Amino acid sequence: MTDREAHITELGERFLPAEMLERFRERVAVTDRENGFFDADLEELRASGYLTLFVPTAHGGPGLSLFEVARLQQRLAAAAPATALAVNMHLMTTGVVKALADRGDDSLNWVFDEAMAGEIFAFGISEPGNDWVLQGSNTEAVPTPDGGYALTGVKIFTSLSPVWTRLIVHGAITPVDDGIAGPDGDEPAEGELVYGFIDRDAPGISVSDRWDVLGMRGSQSRATILDRVPMRPDRVSRVIPAGRHPDLLTFAITSNFQLLIAAVYAGIAARALEVGTAALKTRRSAKSGTTFAEVPEARTRLADAHLDYLTVPAMIDAYSRDFDDLVDHGAGWPLRLVGARIKSAEAARRTAEAALLSTGGSGFDNSHEASRLYRDATAGLFHPPSPDAARPMYAAALLDD
Repeated sequence: MTDREAHITELGERFLPAEMLERFRERVAVTDRENGFFDADLEELRASGYLTLFVPTAHGGPGLSLFEVARLQQRLAAAAPATALAVNMHLMTTGVVKALADRGDDSLNWVFDEAMAGEIFAFGISEPGNDWVLQGSNTEAVPTPDGGYALTGVKIFTSLSPVWTRLIVHGAITPVDDGIAGPDGDEPAEGELVYGFIDRDAPGISVSDRWDVLGMRGSQSRATILDRVPMRPDRVSRVIPAGRHPDLLTFAITSNFQLLIAAVYAGIAARALEVGTAALKTRRSAKSGTTFAEVPEARTRLADAHLDYLTVPAMIDAYSRDFDDLVDHGAGWPLRLVGARIKSAEAARRTAEAALLSTGGSGFDNSHEASRLYRDATAGLFHPPSPDAARPMYAAALLDD
């Protein structure tokens, strides 16, 4: 074992000890069946310091890197996929702030202090029909006299809905004609987006009670409805042009989002291989008189799934280390980041299907782990950008001058 791998093992034992993960795995079936929330998991994670992983030592946290956190998230997702997916949103926020600080921007360091104080952060970026994602918004952001904004719109897939206390959001700045000035003293131009944070106790926030989905049920990623919700001036993070305009904040969001989401599906894939392997070793074939582990067709299916999986953690490792080391891939960064997440989600679905087939008819029962993993893996179809939306980017990188 290399020194790096020994270090990762130590981190796993420190923040996600095996006995904790077993408790998580036992709870998952109940949470999924009852369409509940992972309250008990969250309290254990909070107690272990897991919610402060990215917080630098100067602010009282362990100051882990994206590479280290991505490895831990794979470990967590193998036990409790919905827990890992939802906790990702809090970790992503603190990871974004760490990425900014590592690159000389300390403007959001207050997030570290609030995370240490127990605040829980979540993402309010996805919107119905907004396939621009970070580059546009259907949410209206009207400037207010104090230099802040009032936001009106709908944010979907807001993980951690029952518990978040701070939400990072964006909106399209809507000019007004009543003399109200923007934060720079001038009327904001059309085509600009504001990024910032809102508090859970701010007026105008309501959370949908609708969350009855195929998989990842424990994440409780309900829609958040904003009705003139105030974003205080001191919580405004960026005003940037809409469209394809590079900015350190959106780069940090994209990097943490894509790689940490990829880590979750890599963890699902790893666990699916374990479940499928165990099933083939215990099920017996009446035709061959052996376990299915010795049946060529079953072995081939599992081998193909293993092959699909192996490249995924390697991609996540490589790209997260490059991100931590401030490697400049320029226009090649989106290709790497999105590619890692898409390939990870694909591997999760393929390995989950292989595991389901390996279990035989018993896996088709909703109470079987293979069934839940299969359903959880399908959530990977819905993280932005979709393969259809991403393909033009990959084609353009080769074909356009």
